[in-house]
Amino acid sequence: MMVKSSISATEAKKAKRSVKWFFYNVLFAVGYAAMMPFFLARMRRRGGYRARMGDRFGRYPAEIEARLKALHANGKKPVWIHAVSVGEVQVAGQLMRAMREIEPGIRFVFSTTSSTGWKIAEREVTDADVLVYNPVDFPSCVNRAFAAIDPRAVILTETEIWPNFIRRVRRAGVPLYLVNARISDHSAPRYRQLKWFFGDCFRAFAKIWAQSDLDRRRILDAGGEAGTIDVSGSVKFDVARRNEAKERELRAWVGEGDVLLGGSTWPGEDELMLRAYRRALDADPALKLVIAPRHFEKADAVEANVLAAGFACRRRSCGADAPAKRPANAAADARDVFLADTTGELMGLFGIASVAFVGKTVTAHGSQNMIEPCLCGVATVVGPNTENFRPVMSDLLASFAIDQRPDAASVEDALVEYMRNPGARMALGAKAVQAVTRRRGATARIAREIVEALGPA
Repeated sequence: MMVKSSISATEAKKAKRSVKWFFYNVLFAVGYAAMMPFFLARMRRRGGYRARMGDRFGRYPAEIEARLKALHANGKKPVWIHAVSVGEVQVAGQLMRAMREIEPGIRFVFSTTSSTGWKIAEREVTDADVLVYNPVDFPSCVNRAFAAIDPRAVILTETEIWPNFIRRVRRAGVPLYLVNARISDHSAPRYRQLKWFFGDCFRAFAKIWAQSDLDRRRILDAGGEAGTIDVSGSVKFDVARRNEAKERELRAWVGEGDVLLGGSTWPGEDELMLRAYRRALDADPALKLVIAPRHFEKADAVEANVLAAGFACRRRSCGADAPAKRPANAAADARDVFLADTTGELMGLFGIASVAFVGKTVTAHGSQNMIEPCLCGVATVVGPNTENFRPVMSDLLASFAIDQRPDAASVEDALVEYMRNPGARMALGAKAVQAVTRRRGATARIAREIVEALGPA
């Protein structure tokens, strides 16, 4: 009787799990279909997004299939590492370099989901690695991709929680790791409410390195296991590296003089920069303004705002020597505003800036990376919306290394104040460099733990 009860309980548990996954796959299919118009529009807007579409369904070109098979020569298997955004891709690249230092023969399959992520990832992989797009989270797509890659281990970054993908890795008995993990203020309640579902995902990881104690607690609340979660701090402190050659190239484009930079701006924030620039010119007539929008396809709108403000616009994508576009009926001496509508040059721009504003902190939520300008010793100003970098901001604010303001007007005032006060901006920049330097080292520790856990290839 007891045996029958035990069997019945086991079968009921399996049935409940099957129903759970059935409903997830149905809801995911409906959601994916609903989002398809958005995906198609993005393909058209970004151009390169449609490239290698077969990868997303686990179907790779013959050349890639051959290279994947070659990775398994001599019985070795690759480590599959996945990242999406520019920052995550850079985190993954830094981790790969650290793991190569420990195990020089290690090979990687790097997957991403966006064309922007792909462009950055191309700089992070070596000729011995393979770059692919991650499969859509349908079981059939995931199974085909997993069979083709056959990884030794899988590493995900930050918040890349794809349930079918994670389930497939776990069923194969392949070690699964989550690096630089975080759960945003917005997502935390959903993860907690859906603990009955996401708990299985978080418990599938052999090890999770969280950015902060709060992120660790939120993962536990979502069903994670205490013994598998460590707090590493943000790996992004290790990612930023100055590029002096790029800085010289960009300085030649902009010319001499102090530089006010809007980095990774979102719609509405370029107007803020233009207002601050106009005010700061009174104290520094030689001042240059550079605006680097987060999404280069928004550059036309930024250019329109620059021209409407009465400035000329010099676009980086047109070439270093291209003439500026001038507004209608503009004065002959209308100043140039420099529009950096390219990818991969933002760190170089921070290196030549005197004062920088970090975008997605005023008119949008989440924030872009403020570590990069801080490493360059730039007086850095952000708005109130920095939740995606909560642990980083906590560290920087505790060191008085960054200036956070509560609204657009006060951000504008801060930018003008620092441009008018060289001593204040130099003092803030010096504290920023020190704060970032003190917090480096998480990547090397994580890389060592992973390689030691995996053992010989």
